[in-house]
Amino acid sequence: MSTMFTYTVYIATGKQEFAGTIDYVYLTLVGTERCSDRTLLDKSFFDRFARGSVMSFDVSVKETLGHIVLVKFEKKKLLFNDQWYCRNINVTSPSGDCFDFPCYRWIGNEKEVVLQEGMARLPQDDQTSLLKEHRRSELQSRQQLFRWKEWRPGFPMSIDANSGTDLYLDIKFDVAKTVDFDLNYLKAIENLGLNKLISLFQSSWMDIADFGKIFLNIKNPVSEYVMQNWNEDFMFGYQFLNGCNPVMISKCMNLPDKFAVTQEMVQGSLDRGLTLQKELKAGNIYIADYAILEGVQANATDPNTQQYLAAPFCLLYKNSQNEIIPIAIQLSRQSTAGEGNTVFLPNDNQYDWMLAKMWVKSSDFNVHQLVTHLLRTHLISEVFAIAMYRQLAAVHPVYKLLIPHVHFTIAINTAARENLICESGLFDKANSTGGTAIVEVVQKAMKTLTYKSLCFPEAMKARGVEDLPNYYYRDDGMMVWEAMKSFVSDVVKIYYGSDETVQEDKEIQAFVKDVCFGMKNCPKNCEFPDSLKTREQLVEFLTVVIFTASAQHAAVNFGQYDWFAWVPNSPSTMRKPPPTQKGQVDMKYIMESLPDRGRSCWHLGAVWALSRFQDNELFLGEYPDMYFTEQPVMEAIENFRKKLAEVTNIIKSRNKNLKVPYCYLSPDQIPNSVAI
Repeated sequence: MSTMFTYTVYIATGKQEFAGTIDYVYLTLVGTERCSDRTLLDKSFFDRFARGSVMSFDVSVKETLGHIVLVKFEKKKLLFNDQWYCRNINVTSPSGDCFDFPCYRWIGNEKEVVLQEGMARLPQDDQTSLLKEHRRSELQSRQQLFRWKEWRPGFPMSIDANSGTDLYLDIKFDVAKTVDFDLNYLKAIENLGLNKLISLFQSSWMDIADFGKIFLNIKNPVSEYVMQNWNEDFMFGYQFLNGCNPVMISKCMNLPDKFAVTQEMVQGSLDRGLTLQKELKAGNIYIADYAILEGVQANATDPNTQQYLAAPFCLLYKNSQNEIIPIAIQLSRQSTAGEGNTVFLPNDNQYDWMLAKMWVKSSDFNVHQLVTHLLRTHLISEVFAIAMYRQLAAVHPVYKLLIPHVHFTIAINTAARENLICESGLFDKANSTGGTAIVEVVQKAMKTLTYKSLCFPEAMKARGVEDLPNYYYRDDGMMVWEAMKSFVSDVVKIYYGSDETVQEDKEIQAFVKDVCFGMKNCPKNCEFPDSLKTREQLVEFLTVVIFTASAQHAAVNFGQYDWFAWVPNSPSTMRKPPPTQKGQVDMKYIMESLPDRGRSCWHLGAVWALSRFQDNELFLGEYPDMYFTEQPVMEAIENFRKKLAEVTNIIKSRNKNLKVPYCYLSPDQIPNSVAI
């Protein structure tokens, strides 16, 4: 009687809803010497691959297989198409050797799924023709599933899918996380008690205090602080540093040609007794410039309501108390010499100044939504995700590093294109940049987008804001960036012994080249690299990918409800043209300018829904899926967590002394990926 050798196979099923399956699963073990027969992994009907289970099976062979390098399995339906989430497969050989095969995928009725043994390897590390062929075949298959498409001319490239149902099973939302923007917004409106007001869609509010009627169910300290202080100049200025769009403020060394502000106009606001020119030279003058909105056609999708856009200049002053306050606002850009442009000032009558600030905040809101948030986190992260899936094999260490940071990004963006920013989408309901303006603004923003602007320290230098006091977005962002860069550097050093190793890695070179293709509508001098020469360049590139998807998105997304819920502080649209002269505005004109009841409700529902953390959210440094199996990486992850915990503690300690805590870049509140 011949001796049989037994391999024990452990298969872990995910804990998500509907992760289990009763389908038939067949498995083949592929070793360096030979393969096992295709084996049906059979258990009793009710015991088969239950949710959260770890099942063990014996695979018997007449001769040992050698080092197990691949596991092949296929699922065949028993009664109906029953998707199954396989976490990982472990194989123990007759001699006691263990082999890990990370999966972490939804399995449909595919012909065959092949997993490579879990140790991360660069393409040049695969010596055998079997592994080289598997790697080539895997990427070829992925490139057919993840195809580029230009959704709108001038946009970053996106996934070739018209709806969520077209997406590859593995990147669709889980059953537990379906994102229906219509339902989410309606649920938000219901939760906030706004149902009755939505029926009064076109009617204006009577007075600023009326906006308090939609604050009835809000128990939010930041929103309430905004409601009480929104019209104060210090609060207006503070939001350029630590509000929801903290990227618009730049140091001003020379006034723009079209800005008609003069020394005489602002002299009363400069509390150091210096001239405007001297304050400019001293570095105390800052500017927020909304040039990107110049000439953009406002939302015209509603024939019953005219909507307006402006492209303001807002001059800001760092006063002797280190506050940032507005000292001049210009809403029009009529000529290069600045003639014919009215400059509104803090000592104008209260309604002129109030409305001028509202116009700046409305412009800021719309630039935030389309440029800071949509383009510079969502759409760019999708480019990184698609390029990763197309060019990096599952055993590539960079694939393992990045996959937690692209989770659900393609799915959320597909849902947004389907329902939110499409023609007649939800974005049109409340925002003055709805309709054709969506495309126009993103196209204009793409023309100035550069790779270096995604590198956080470089972005701070470019805007000249390294020494701005009380700029918590910058301070916290720098700490997170450095912790992240240190972690990425640790991982890169484990797998890349030299700069030459980076140059020889065909997959990583193809990845950065594909990112370059995805961003092909950027200007020629955008500096997106099409190849990487050094480990240092690779570390920076990967830090950009992870920071954009996690920290930057958190900074500009999760504060929307805090800062935008009080409508007069951030009007989503304006229904009267911007004033061209002083002394012609009263409270009636302001109320007729601000969003009507219906648009206010849609706006509030939107910012509430977009600011929610997801159920089972995974935050920065939380990697429950064990894509990496090597001890040195486990240690690098542990060091990363320790550094993030230190940053969290520093931020918590500082926030105890602040009237308005800044939490958006606290690592314990930064989700891993763009998923909402």
